[in-house]
Amino acid sequence: LAARYALTPREAEVTRLLAEGHANTAIATRLGVSPHTVRSHAERIFAKLGVRSRKALALRLLDR
Repeated sequence: LAARYALTPREAEVTRLLAEGHANTAIATRLGVSPHTVRSHAERIFAKLGVRSRKALALRLLDR
């Protein structure tokens, strides 16, 4: 993910968790960061992948 979409390692990790359907709070707890940090990562991820929703993100990843 990181190389294909120019994501940082943390963004790649958050991308995978978002695509699996985890909520921001669950991701934050799992990674030891705040939900706000997860939301910031998600916004950058959506911009880099050219999507606007978690569903579109998951579909983009399936369309490898």
